[in-house]
Amino acid sequence: MSQALPVATPRQTWAWLCGQLRARRVEAAFTVATGLGAAGASVVPVTALGMLVDLVRDGAASATLVPIGVLVAAIALLGGVAAGATTTLVTRLGERILASLREETVGTALRLPAHTLDRAGRGDLLARVSADVAAVGTAAAEFMPTVISALFLAVLSVTAMFGLDWRLGLAGLAAMPAYLLALRWYLPRSAPIYAAERAAVGARSQLLMESLQGVRTVHAYRLEGRHLDAIDGASARARDLSVGVFSLFTRFVGRISRAELLGLATILFAGFFSVRAGGNVTVGETAAAAVLFHRLFNPVSMILFTFDEIQAAGAGLARLVGVGTLPVAPTGTRTPTGTDLTLRAVTFGYEEQVPVLCGISLRVAPGERVALVGSTGAGKTTVASIAAGLLRPRSGTAAVGGVPVDELAPGIVAIITQESHVFAGPLIEDLRLAAPGATVEAAEAALEQVGALDWARCLPGGLATVVGEGGHPLTAAQAQQLALARLVLLDPAIAILDEATAEAGSAGARELEESALAATKGRTTLLVAHRLTQAAGADRIVVLEHGVVLEVGTHDALVAAGGRYATLWAAWQGRTRSARGHA
Repeated sequence: MSQALPVATPRQTWAWLCGQLRARRVEAAFTVATGLGAAGASVVPVTALGMLVDLVRDGAASATLVPIGVLVAAIALLGGVAAGATTTLVTRLGERILASLREETVGTALRLPAHTLDRAGRGDLLARVSADVAAVGTAAAEFMPTVISALFLAVLSVTAMFGLDWRLGLAGLAAMPAYLLALRWYLPRSAPIYAAERAAVGARSQLLMESLQGVRTVHAYRLEGRHLDAIDGASARARDLSVGVFSLFTRFVGRISRAELLGLATILFAGFFSVRAGGNVTVGETAAAAVLFHRLFNPVSMILFTFDEIQAAGAGLARLVGVGTLPVAPTGTRTPTGTDLTLRAVTFGYEEQVPVLCGISLRVAPGERVALVGSTGAGKTTVASIAAGLLRPRSGTAAVGGVPVDELAPGIVAIITQESHVFAGPLIEDLRLAAPGATVEAAEAALEQVGALDWARCLPGGLATVVGEGGHPLTAAQAQQLALARLVLLDPAIAILDEATAEAGSAGARELEESALAATKGRTTLLVAHRLTQAAGADRIVVLEHGVVLEVGTHDALVAAGGRYATLWAAWQGRTRSARGHA
């Protein structure tokens, strides 16, 4: 059953963001100081305007007005420079934080157990590192600079109103309850829809990826219509959610307009009655307060109206931070003194109440080749994954030379499965993934050891041929030989082959088995045998059934014993003779 990747709670998201700001406290403080300076430079000309109104009303000489005009011009120029700098600084800070988040998310994803991604679906992860990153990036680059500048301007404008007269300041705050009521109405209704919209986009990406990855199966079974209907349904859900939240937004705009009308009317009425009553409030101060509040229409509206994008970005940020909450095993640093692989009383289950392994114990001596056999679901792949450190047992230990596998330095243990990926790029670079400094001669030697050098040299560009997606296609057997050549270059102490020859088909199976044998010669090897001929050539065989060890011994001894392995071997021999007869 699919299990979606976690989404961070608001507290987790804020804690992560605050941690990022603390790590960049100097840059953040400089950005805030610049923003406050730009906002202050925008407020000063308006207060100066009030002074000019009062001076003109009192019949002041023209020479008295000139210094104020010069001051306004100078501060306006300074404010323009500071506003541009604020936008640049906020954008740069946001992009750096986003880059850090993107790296953390991808880094966590690359260190997650494969079964975690398989259960969640890779489409969800791709949606997070693409669509969600894009939403957060757009907010950081386009909306946050404006919102932060508007927030600074709003704070300083209200402060300036109180500086003119406390009554004007209180009148300016009269609109605050109306703004807050509008937000209180809007946010609880829109936030869940934005979160659902991001989830719907992730579900759509998952369906698209599954359809593209299984396109041959889709064509073979004529499933195009069914997959298109599913994608259409997911897209329609995302569309309906977007339309629904937009209808809420239009009603929100009406509430904001009423709040603005209430605030401006309150200031004008308060100023009018204060001036008429002969109080300390002047006409110029009332005019300045009204202009200050009117200038807040755009900034406050920008703050409130961009909640659309901000909430979408917030939902995306929570999904990205959520990936980072997944437990990831730390990279080990220890080097074992020996090359023996030991599992002691290992118990494991993917579900709490469904055990897969029950007290498995086995030891692979240095240089020994041990094969795991058993029917489907016996737990062979799970044992291999635990031995490789991809899964952690619920109880028991897996160790190499006495060092737990999760504490080993990289390169000590290597695993090859039946699904070997060919990375896009030159063949030589695909090999160098295992050993970045490998020379062409070393790469050719590794290919030759696994019997792949002849076909590699026959490629259009030899080892420089671009393979993988968009490049020269490789067969399943060639892809596995490439993986085995990488194993030779890496030269690990422990090699684990999990049905590494299963994709070759009967025609190339024998050749690939010889390649696997050559790559692991003299190396401590744990082999999950897809074909019993592989097990027959191992030093020892471990027979698993229902998560427990039934038999251990050599091929000849187990056949002679007449137990479970002997039954499997007889059935295998029968299938082989039958296949030859049909051929």
